[in-house]
Amino acid sequence: MTVAKLSERRVCHALGQHRSTQRQAPRGREDEEQLTADLIELARQYGRYGYRKIAALLRDAGWIVNDKRVERIWRREGLKVPAKQPKRGRLWLNDGSCVRLRPERANYV
Repeated sequence: MTVAKLSERRVCHALGQHRSTQRQAPRGREDEEQLTADLIELARQYGRYGYRKIAALLRDAGWIVNDKRVERIWRREGLKVPAKQPKRGRLWLNDGSCVRLRPERANYV
């Protein structure tokens, strides 16, 4: 088995990747886990807030964070604001559960 020797320039061009990404390893922040945990807790507590409002709440809580960083974590964690449902046929209850009310008798729901 032979190993082909390709230059960094050719390999990065073939992958569509910038060459500077090969020189420095990405380094995360030491407070990333705690920020993520706080963000998820706020998103769970305020289900209808988006990442910008959650970022404002994080800043009020003392975090020095901008909207872009919060959006990056928001997307990485797969968080989404649920679609707004009409008042008559809404599925969720105030406790966050998602249960459709069933009629117990005629003209009940």
